[in-house]
Amino acid sequence: MNKGNKVKQLNRNHEHRHAMLNNMVTSLFKHERIESTVAKIKVVRSFAEKLISKAKKNIGDVKPEIALHNKREVMKKIKDRDVVVKLFEDIAPRFSGRAGGYTRIVRLVNRPSDNSEMGILELVERKSREELKEAKMAKSEALAAKKSAAKAARKSAPKATKDAKVVAAPKKEKAKKK
Repeated sequence: MNKGNKVKQLNRNHEHRHAMLNNMVTSLFKHERIESTVAKIKVVRSFAEKLISKAKKNIGDVKPEIALHNKREVMKKIKDRDVVVKLFEDIAPRFSGRAGGYTRIVRLVNRPSDNSEMGILELVERKSREELKEAKMAKSEALAAKKSAAKAARKSAPKATKDAKVVAAPKKEKAKKK
């Protein structure tokens, strides 16, 4: 009598399985496609589609506390803030007109070493590689400009002189024990 066998074990314990799924979903949203075995991809697909649906709830006129709750629920699974921002601001609006089926599985040839079925999990409406590279370059340029502006602000700030320094309070001597 086998009960409680709804979860795909993937030959891993609970902590390892959840960490692996969280990492795979993070990579999926970051690169918009991942390659792995078909068994893992089938589990990740349902996991990712639930997160996209949660992110879609923030589109439109939503109370701030509900929007914050949705973001925190997603942050439980995805630890990278940049990926969460991308999910809520880029990926979820792309799928606003779609009522499910956000990902597709493309089967590849079997892996030669152990003959396991391989596949690609990708977002249905995904950006091209060039668009992803352009977005990454724009983000890095904005970060570099921000750093250089902060560096220029530090250089132009007046330096404190020795007379203006605050003198530290003298240390109290410890009471002698008898």
